[in-house]
Amino acid sequence: MSVLIITRSVDNDSVKLVSEHLFKMGKRVIRLDTDWYPTHIKITGTTGGSTRITIGDESTTLDDLDSVWYRRFHAGGNLPHDLGQEYREVCVHESRRTLYGTIAALPCFQLDPLQCVRGTDHKELQLSRALHHGMDVPRTIFTNDADAVREFYHQEGGEIVTKMQSSFAVYPDGEEQVVFTSKVKAEQMEEIENIKYAPMIFQEFLPKKLDIRSTVVGNRVFSAAIDSQKSSLTEVDWRRDGANTLSNWFPYQLPEEIEKKLLAVVADFGLNYAAADFVLTRDDRMVFLEINAGGEWLWMSSHVGLPIDEALAEALTDPSVRSGSR
Repeated sequence: MSVLIITRSVDNDSVKLVSEHLFKMGKRVIRLDTDWYPTHIKITGTTGGSTRITIGDESTTLDDLDSVWYRRFHAGGNLPHDLGQEYREVCVHESRRTLYGTIAALPCFQLDPLQCVRGTDHKELQLSRALHHGMDVPRTIFTNDADAVREFYHQEGGEIVTKMQSSFAVYPDGEEQVVFTSKVKAEQMEEIENIKYAPMIFQEFLPKKLDIRSTVVGNRVFSAAIDSQKSSLTEVDWRRDGANTLSNWFPYQLPEEIEKKLLAVVADFGLNYAAADFVLTRDDRMVFLEINAGGEWLWMSSHVGLPIDEALAEALTDPSVRSGSR
């Protein structure tokens, strides 16, 4: 029996670690580097029949899969640019749609189904589900209305942060700058009318004791924490100096009640994997921020010692450790 890993050729060692556990379990691992599709990988599926994949000189069917680990996706990433812009865009679009469809139609357990992964893209829905399951969440507005921001700013005594829906970078003067969660300054409120061009998220500022990352795998939760207040770079968003914080994280145990609520939220999205962010405030509120269905975990395994790689291999092969089986 086999496990299909959906990833990309430039992925980190997480695929290697999980694959090693699967090999020890006697499983065959098929690695699909999606950025090499369609130029170097051939896939043919037939209605009601087999799906065949050819990578290099090796060809195999996907009929006996135990499971699929959907980790990273970049179909069309290596298409030549000399195709011409419009034609290349069509090729990328069709490659992604076809590969998405092929994966979605595979009749086996998937960690996680594509539609469930995409369902977590909306932060409005994440916070709504968290509230439904009894979690504490930040007071939040999603808006492109400057007056609404001014009112919220006044209600919170000028103590608010702003963030974007998606992660991206901007390049002023050719230098990459990643957009992190940032505290809103008084002088920025003077230009808040510009919000009409791009809606943003505004939340209450949370004075912190700890930042916490909790990774859900099936019916298990692995958590680590960091005192992000030791540095001015990390006090609002620890990712601002993320690479230099790795040795400062330590294992952390979420309260049992919070773990149960987190598992319920993740299961509500139909997921068996998610990375969740919490803040423990100075007044001991455990506040849920967000979840990421594709959040990284390698640093929690290699620097904190949490066995997430082993847990993923188990979830891919053992139904008893999956969501809802607790």
